[in-house]
Amino acid sequence: MTEITDTLDALGLLCPLPVLKARKRLKSLPAGAVLRVLADDPAAIVDVPHFCSEAGHKLLSQELDGAHQVYLIQKAV
Repeated sequence: MTEITDTLDALGLLCPLPVLKARKRLKSLPAGAVLRVLADDPAAIVDVPHFCSEAGHKLLSQELDGAHQVYLIQKAV
């Protein structure tokens, strides 16, 4: 099981805020840390994986939990 370093609650935020807040939070974490992001913006399904790909972070998982999405992002080493 992946150990989660921090959680970002981006519920209720619309594009591009979930990704912008995730970027800011990841900057404060050490390399290899895992950030769990909770989002309910439909655009996040596309935006979060794209952000990870562009920034070099690893998207460990992406799943639906009821009405929101849960992403696990590992900060680039």
